[in-house]
Parts: sequence; structure tokens; C-alpha cells
Amino acid sequence: MKFLDQAKIYLRSGDGGDGCVAFRREKYVEFGGPDGGDGGKGGDVVVEIADGLNTLIDFRYRQHFKAERGFNGSGGNRSGAGGKDAVLQVPPGTQIYEEDNETLIADLTDESSQYILCQGGMGGRGNSHFKTSTNQAPRRADPGQEGEERWVWLRLKLIADAGLVGLPNAGKSTFLSVVSRAKPKIADYPFTTLFPNLGVITIDDASFVIADIPGLIEGAHEGTGLGDRFLGHVERCGILLHLIDGTEEDVVANWQIVRNELAAYGNGLDEKNELVAINKIDAMAEAEIEEKRRALLNAGARDVKLISGVAQTGIEDVLRGLRPFVEANRLQDNGTETEKAWTP
Repeated sequence: MKFLDQAKIYLRSGDGGDGCVAFRREKYVEFGGPDGGDGGKGGDVVVEIADGLNTLIDFRYRQHFKAERGFNGSGGNRSGAGGKDAVLQVPPGTQIYEEDNETLIADLTDESSQYILCQGGMGGRGNSHFKTSTNQAPRRADPGQEGEERWVWLRLKLIADAGLVGLPNAGKSTFLSVVSRAKPKIADYPFTTLFPNLGVITIDDASFVIADIPGLIEGAHEGTGLGDRFLGHVERCGILLHLIDGTEEDVVANWQIVRNELAAYGNGLDEKNELVAINKIDAMAEAEIEEKRRALLNAGARDVKLISGVAQTGIEDVLRGLRPFVEANRLQDNGTETEKAWTP
């Protein structure tokens, strides 16, 4: 399945059905009077969360959604049926914006989330509503109200507990494949990962979701490389796991490149808790490992883990380091106040 995290779509709710002009005509019934029924309500355009979806790919092939029109009323005071709603199913974490792509309409994160984007038009009144003592045979009925129409943007921000960031070839995809059942593409060239991957991690009877974000390079906020368009997928994360290729000569400069891109992106990413891990220690000497670890600590990294995704060394230590921040973020999302203290 291809990954798509943004789509522009057109929506239109159904018009209301027209009211009916009719009169009761039965044998032996004198002065039957008006009995025109009301029109039915037009269908709404509704968006709801659907389990099992993690992409907006369905909206690439269909961009127009229209609800059904309400049916007209009829004689015998029979009201028209309401039109069927147009229901759009989207992944958890989908945000809906106005056509300007800046004004937020709704943020659907809860599994039971549902939002009416366009209200269906009300049905028109039949002539039975207009009978008075001076007008006992009204020939007036209201037409149904028109439905609403609008263009909106759908923008997906994956719901993950932790975000995996780093420069290209830092070993993020390998790490994800080791700690979860995800099967990302792994190769020895930059930008192997072209879209975010999700993996479910289990450690000490606890489970959480981690998102692997395509590699950032210097100038990503200006569109260099793959740009920073995928960083929105870690905005909801409680902690960032920053992988650094230990075989590179200047690990501090590499760490600062990603930190600068997070700050340039904004939305508080540079203020999130961060766990730094030097990867590929299986290809490094012990003295070199300690030297680079100390350099990162002196540069401002709060805690530095040592791992090897290929040799599966230090993996559990990193996962246990992520867990308290994931749980603290979940408590905060549930409305429970908690202090996120750093736990080395």
C-alpha cells in the first residue's frame, strides 16, 4: 500500500426534498383540506475514524464526495425519506483544514471520533402547514434547502508514542526491523526510507508504537533532500529517539544538524524529550566509542545510549529508556497531570 499523508477533496451535502402541494380527496369526506407532506432532509457529509487505516491513499483516486438528496413529500401527509449520508473513513490522527490549508476544522485522534463537515439541507414544508382559518386551501409549499459545499484538506499525522529521527544511513530502519515486526526497506545508500514506517514494540509487558521518519539532512526545512514534510508525524510523540551513526567522524556535528532542523521546523519538536543513541558500535573500538559518547554529552546531549542494530546490542536498554516518557505522555493526553522528569 502506498503512503499518502495529504489530500484535497470536494464535499457536498444533499439538498432537502421539496414540500408537496396536495389535497385530501376521498369519497364521503367533505372539505378534505390540504395534506401535502414535508420533504426529507438531505444527507450529511460525515468523516469518521476507521481502524486499520494508516494512509490517505483512498483519496488519491476519488476527490469528490456528495451525499444523497432528500426525497420530496407526497399527499396523505407523507414526508419524504431523508437522503443517505456520505461517510468518509480516515486513519486516526487525521486533521481537517479549510481550503486555505491553514485553518483547522477538526483533529480526529480518538477512535470514536466523528465530525459532520457539511450539514444536509432541511426538507421543505408541505401545504398542510399553511392552512389557516382564512386560507383553508393553501397552494403553497416550501422547496428544500440547498446543501453545503466546500473544499477541504486532509492531513495525516500518524499517532505514535515515540519518533525515530536521524541523518540518512544512521540505521533507523534496521533498528525498527529489529525491535518490531515492521519490514522497512534496508539498503546501504541514503534516503532508503521514503515515507514513515510504524512499528509496535513490546518491552517488559508494555507496548508502544514508534515511527521511523525519513532521514533529515542540513537544509531540510528549506526543502533539501526529502525536506521536513514528514516531521509532522512526530508532533504527537512523547519522546524522540535520535540515532547517530557512530562510524562517522564528527558525531556532534551530525547531532546538531538534526537538532537545528527540528528547531527550524518549529511546533515544539526541539523541546521534546530526546534520547540519543550511538549506533553501529559493533564496528567501533572501545576507546572510540567512549570518546564520541563523551563528546556528545559535553555538547549538550542529556543521555547517550550505545547500541548496534545489526548485532542487537543495547536494544533493550534503549527501549526501557523510552518507556517512562511514553507512559508519561499517555497520562498527559488523558488529562492526568504528571511531571516528565529525566530518567537516565
